[in-house]
Amino acid sequence: MTDAPSPTLSRRNFLGGSAAAGIAIKVSFLRGTAQAGLVEGATRPGPAWIAGGKPRTRLDAVAKVTGAKTFTRDYRARDLAGWPDRQAHAFLIAATKADRRFEDLDLSRLGEALRPDRIVRHEDLVADGLGVPPHPDFFGDRFLVPRGETPRLLGQPVAILIYHDYPRYAAAKRRLRFSDDVVRYGEATAYAPPPHYGATRWVRVAGETPEDEDRFSPFRDAPIFTGFAGDQPAWPAAGTEGASARGMAAAEAIAAEIAGAGPDALVLRRAFVSQSADASAMEPDNGNVWYDAANGTLHLMMATQSPHAVAETAAALVKGSRFPVAEVDLKAGYTVGYGTKDHHIHPLLCVLAGLYGEGRPVRLANDRFEQFQNGLKRHSFRMDTTLLVDRASGRFRAMTGSYVCDGGGRPNYSMSVSFVGATAAQSIYYLPKSDLQAVALASRAVDAGSTRGYGTLQTMSATEMLVDEAAELLGMDAIALRQANVFRSGQRNSQGAVPAGALRNDEILARAAAHPLWRERRARKAAYEAAHPGRRYGVGFAQVQKDYGTGAEAALASLEIDPRGGLTLAHVAHEMGPGVTTSQAVMVGEILGAVPERTEFGVVRWPQMPLETADQPYTTSQADEDRLAQNPRWTPRFTSPMSATNSAYYLGHATRTAARFLRDHALWPAARSLWSRGPGGGALASYHTMRPEELRLVDGTVSGAGLPPLPLARVAAEAHRLGLPVGVTLHTFNRWQWTEGLFDLPGDGRTRLPIDALALRYGAGAPPERQALMDTAGWHFVERAAVFYPPTQRNNVGTTYYSPMATLAEVAVDTGSGAVTILSHHAILECGRQVVPALVSGQVQGGLAMGIGHALKEFLPLYEDGPGDGTWNWNRYELPRARDVAVWNQTVEILAPLSETDPPKGIAEVVMIAVVPALANAVAHAIGHRFHTLPIRAENIREVLA
Repeated sequence: MTDAPSPTLSRRNFLGGSAAAGIAIKVSFLRGTAQAGLVEGATRPGPAWIAGGKPRTRLDAVAKVTGAKTFTRDYRARDLAGWPDRQAHAFLIAATKADRRFEDLDLSRLGEALRPDRIVRHEDLVADGLGVPPHPDFFGDRFLVPRGETPRLLGQPVAILIYHDYPRYAAAKRRLRFSDDVVRYGEATAYAPPPHYGATRWVRVAGETPEDEDRFSPFRDAPIFTGFAGDQPAWPAAGTEGASARGMAAAEAIAAEIAGAGPDALVLRRAFVSQSADASAMEPDNGNVWYDAANGTLHLMMATQSPHAVAETAAALVKGSRFPVAEVDLKAGYTVGYGTKDHHIHPLLCVLAGLYGEGRPVRLANDRFEQFQNGLKRHSFRMDTTLLVDRASGRFRAMTGSYVCDGGGRPNYSMSVSFVGATAAQSIYYLPKSDLQAVALASRAVDAGSTRGYGTLQTMSATEMLVDEAAELLGMDAIALRQANVFRSGQRNSQGAVPAGALRNDEILARAAAHPLWRERRARKAAYEAAHPGRRYGVGFAQVQKDYGTGAEAALASLEIDPRGGLTLAHVAHEMGPGVTTSQAVMVGEILGAVPERTEFGVVRWPQMPLETADQPYTTSQADEDRLAQNPRWTPRFTSPMSATNSAYYLGHATRTAARFLRDHALWPAARSLWSRGPGGGALASYHTMRPEELRLVDGTVSGAGLPPLPLARVAAEAHRLGLPVGVTLHTFNRWQWTEGLFDLPGDGRTRLPIDALALRYGAGAPPERQALMDTAGWHFVERAAVFYPPTQRNNVGTTYYSPMATLAEVAVDTGSGAVTILSHHAILECGRQVVPALVSGQVQGGLAMGIGHALKEFLPLYEDGPGDGTWNWNRYELPRARDVAVWNQTVEILAPLSETDPPKGIAEVVMIAVVPALANAVAHAIGHRFHTLPIRAENIREVLA
């Protein structure tokens, strides 16, 4: 690789940890003594939640339906053990203009009785040493707008108002809402957004055949990074020296080929727009913070998907300030965010409010108006795409695209979202030549960030609409054109990497082509429109594949078996709605034949794993990583934020590996010991060739190879008697490939495992020398003999893990009102092996509803008339309801796994995407007009039909 990759090359490029040096970080999940204690869903007396290896309910089902499952928003200071009973409250005053200087506040509306007990301004933060930590390139350079300066973005806070009692807080908040004279402005100015966030270019030119080495690709060579000249990327000059120059030369050759295309080719150029949208998670952003100055402890109660990062960033925030902090103690409960609670600025604003609480815990919790005003949004994209197609064969020769996202006034993940979207733009198609530009712009809009779809919803929707139109212009069946260009196993993606496993898009296309909705669409259209005057009928299809993972996925899991055969599972995963707690428990049962009796999720304190990390998994050079990895306790990342697509595969890898370790290193030798008892070597003697893979653990019984079944409890007791490893804790790391380590196991010798850290707990019968090894919080931390981290160059991959989904949508369009009615829709999904089919079904149904909203209803203006003005709520922002999503006329088909050993895939994002372009294509079939801007609302259709 000639050019070093930019440090911004990551999907999750937030860095933390080192800036908080000297402050202890303590993160825990609510449970136990709180009045509204977090119910984790551990099994308890009553009807079994699982039978025959199949879950009857979610692990947390009883808690959910009885109201015992609580969210972070449900807590007050009195509910938290050790916190004061008194609770203070705070709210933000925000600027609703971004073209005038902020002068001051006018709180005269409040009168004397409702004046806040404390006002926090930018100048207070500066005086007290509270700068934006530690990454202004992520959170922006200002928490609050300084006097005399123009706000960076609409809705940027200018002050925090703190009240020591709830009644005055609530009354003041009501009195100031929608008031346009609270924030005083000065002279008009130009807009003052931050500098644009970045641009990357992903150019690939294949070899003579798909099997040949690429002439140029981001994986083999490098992506192209650049800055800006005004609002336009300043791409480097083409040339032969350096990867960027050669990449630009390849891009110019692709452009020349398109420009010089003759009549034998179709050149289709289209511009698409995808709107800004609100994820509308039912729990708005909230936090409760108590600064205990006497003990130097900063207590946080926070709704977040990334608790470790929040705690570390809070430590960095206060380090060097006038508020001495020795420990940050963060507690988190259940939450949901669709990505919007991953590294948002709101937790830091909560910390600021808490620091000025004068010893009182301060709660800063958005209501729905405030959530629209300052919650993270899905990025709006402008996309200019060109497709070069051979007319005779229908084969795609080249595709180019410029994918420009509006990141608003704070950087957040905009840079990352832009290139994840660009690299996904190929959708399910093999492209021998591609030039995909990713541009992340700054603006005065509300900031956008990590939201479900992560840029791919926008770009793949555009591609699917483009391909559908290309089929029409070529006179081809739209699915047949897709089949001619489908991305197949072993081929390279637009980054030049070969995706993991089998790609089954061709199977999905074949099923969709055979479906009655597609086969009979012309006859159905004629019949429906004849029977329904004034209504037009259409069927649309789209298929996409969504990456899952970040390129730096890390997890920890611990599994123990007691002498009765009872299992205990502890895991870093915490529940965000998709059912991760249920699926992890089921995975244990699949391997060990029994589900855990005791579970603890959201575990963040792992004293048995004394790992060291700078938590910079994307930017370490190969030489630096090779040096750091010589330390047997070093790892690139301790743990990952929780997201909907990392549970089944990435977090599940840790669970499955722990279960297999217990099976292979405790239950297998213990069972052999029992089977070999008796004269002449017992029942095992004649079956001495039995292999470990022949062991079967089902319904609490250990059997296999014709040997007498043994109760799991008896085998577990034998494992303890023999002093075998009856407890295992492990750490995993994935960089588009799993890390492996070599470990010297007592009694087993050197063993290669798909992990990078291991701790063991031995049974009571272990000899004294083995017992003495358990000197790390009661565990034996096994320092690895060697480790094999995936090469850092794999950061250039972009992704290698995909889940595909297709959707057929059947609609009727009212020619008078323009209203679109979804008559039915059919989805086809490939997700590997389903762990819990009911949870997959729930994800599909919820994702389809969200995608339908994006396609037909949900819309936020970006600027002055958008949510930054504080007047938006669900009375203006239209979400789909049950009647809008064909709730009783939706069907789902899930491909069976290729084998029982197929891993599960992350699917929580892909399920919302395909329905978006499918509906756009259905409307085009219905009315003969193609829309290139989303959403397609009734008024847009009326304008076309007028």
